[in-house]
Amino acid sequence: MFRIPRFRPGKRVSTLVALLFGAAAGITYMGMPNDLRLRTSSEPSTRKSAPIGSPQLVSVQPLSAEDGEMCEWTPARLEQEESRFRPAAAPADAKNIGNADRVPVRVIRDTYPTYSAIALDPDAGEVYLQDENLYGLKVFNRTDNTPRSADFTEPKRVVGGLNTKLEFNCALYVDPKTGDVYSVNNDMVDTMTVFPRDAKGNVSPKRELLTAHRTWGIAVDETAGELFLTVEAPPQLLVYRKMAQGPEAPIRMIEGNNTQLEDPHGIAVDPVNQLMFVANHGSVSYYETSATGEIQPPFQKPHAHGLTFSFATQRHLTANSTGKFDPPSITVYPLKASGDTRPLRIIEGPNTQLNWPATLYLDQKNGELYVANDAADSILVFRTSDNGNAAPSRVIKGSKTGLKNATGVFLDSKNDELWVANMGNHSATVYPRTASGDVAPRRTIRSAPQGKLALAIGNPGAVGYDSKREEVLVPN
Repeated sequence: MFRIPRFRPGKRVSTLVALLFGAAAGITYMGMPNDLRLRTSSEPSTRKSAPIGSPQLVSVQPLSAEDGEMCEWTPARLEQEESRFRPAAAPADAKNIGNADRVPVRVIRDTYPTYSAIALDPDAGEVYLQDENLYGLKVFNRTDNTPRSADFTEPKRVVGGLNTKLEFNCALYVDPKTGDVYSVNNDMVDTMTVFPRDAKGNVSPKRELLTAHRTWGIAVDETAGELFLTVEAPPQLLVYRKMAQGPEAPIRMIEGNNTQLEDPHGIAVDPVNQLMFVANHGSVSYYETSATGEIQPPFQKPHAHGLTFSFATQRHLTANSTGKFDPPSITVYPLKASGDTRPLRIIEGPNTQLNWPATLYLDQKNGELYVANDAADSILVFRTSDNGNAAPSRVIKGSKTGLKNATGVFLDSKNDELWVANMGNHSATVYPRTASGDVAPRRTIRSAPQGKLALAIGNPGAVGYDSKREEVLVPN
């Protein structure tokens, strides 16, 4: 998923990703490396000076060591939180230093949590928010409500740090019986982590499952004890034992050109009617096939943890220039489908209002499917029997709703409330289950000042400058 923020260099932005035009791909990424180890300031640099004119490292800012329990995210004041990431003044002779470490002239980074997913533990009265920007889980009381005059609401506890293996964490599931928290990492750390209900700080997961690269969505069939994961590209749906761990292979998988999986994201399962629903962004990736139409055999992919997948979690794609963009959709399959299975039906078309559909949530009791509609800043509600170019039965959208890049949705059936994670404004908003139209939320949990929008920087791999418009372009 790509977002391209634009920044005008003449305006002061207090954030954290260094814009280093000569070496952006190696410098703008501030996250954890694949080996889950960060060099501390006490370790010497092993880089050697490079000849003038060749690529050079121009700035290094080591992170502080994180031994033992990680401190909770509890800034006393907004100014203190922002000042932590404000660059110090550069020495007067910095331009003559050559290859020596230098502070950047300006820094752009979002210093607040951005919430990609949401889940509730109704028995404990707690809401979990998946922080994809600062890498971690924030836990709040279900009844928390941030006053408009407050900068943010403090979480009651935080899970985060190197030991947690949380990075680009994009999907959540809370076990309704045990309270175990399942977290899916989309990029860099190809691992699904599971934590106990009371986890706090920089703790190791109680269980890990090595996953395919670009895994995004999660759903669980508690009746059958099966775990469902979507993979963006190559497009796949992998089904595991719910308690799978380590390099365990999936029980079955859906993949192939007939599936019409197109950059799949959210997934919801219906054990009663034996169906599953998958949200697709519409980016088509064709598989290589043999002369008889069979998908080519998988290749073995070395994993970041030193293990090797021997099952088909990554396959070769077709030759260049064979992909395309289709409209976003929701595809429906039999719950036990496997292989190159065609969908039973597809919700797709302009009437659907689908635009980067993210998380799905199925309301079994009322026969409704909730869609977090990211790019349209809306929540769509479909009937589970809908097909084709069907209009949603309800839409939550408008200036009063507080929705901005809604990527997570969860229905609290116990309290008849609908929860939404807004990746675009550092918040979670709560509505009555039957809410429709431009309706204000009942409550809002904010982790940034009122009205502050997220910068939408995530895993930037390059940076460009538009001299005509005087804008900085950052593909993510």
